[in-house]
Amino acid sequence: MAKTIRELVLEYFVNHPNEELSHAPVVDWVTEQYVQEHGSPPRDPWRTIRQLHQEGKLIKVRQGIYKYDPNYEHEVVLFEFSPRDRETIFERDGYRCVVCGRGPRDGVALAADHIKPKDRGGTNTIENGQTLCYEHNLRKRNYSQTEAGKRYFIRMYETALENQDEKIIAFCQAVFDVYDAHDVNGHIERPDTED
Repeated sequence: MAKTIRELVLEYFVNHPNEELSHAPVVDWVTEQYVQEHGSPPRDPWRTIRQLHQEGKLIKVRQGIYKYDPNYEHEVVLFEFSPRDRETIFERDGYRCVVCGRGPRDGVALAADHIKPKDRGGTNTIENGQTLCYEHNLRKRNYSQTEAGKRYFIRMYETALENQDEKIIAFCQAVFDVYDAHDVNGHIERPDTED
């Protein structure tokens, strides 16, 4: 029987007890195994690693580094908004995604999202909540907001190059300069530099 992403991720960590593991070896192995069993690549194995940490099955050593200790597993209280708080957040945001403005009237399901996740010091308060459509909630789960923003501007820059839109090219370069000036998301290479 084919294994789930979760089963594969956990298997990798269990087979490497007490090792501090980064993204690449885990995701590479999980992807290889998943493709062999399912014929297509998995969706977001790194998210599964974060979930296992949030559930108390993995230890977060530092940013992007996790380990499995067979002697450590603890109960974790679920970090969800109460139905009342969720409704308050939706009402405050006008029952619309704060990113795209779509909502139930557009046939779009909404989620009450934590602006700053618990594992990054976020709280379970209304002030730390925002309304997202499921599409933008999934994107946020895949990338931090600044990463998603930088990737958006990279796509905009590439389109502007194709269209020879000098104004938008200059705008995007200015945005990349701000990312650089504040040392934000330097691991995502800006597209306007020469090697």
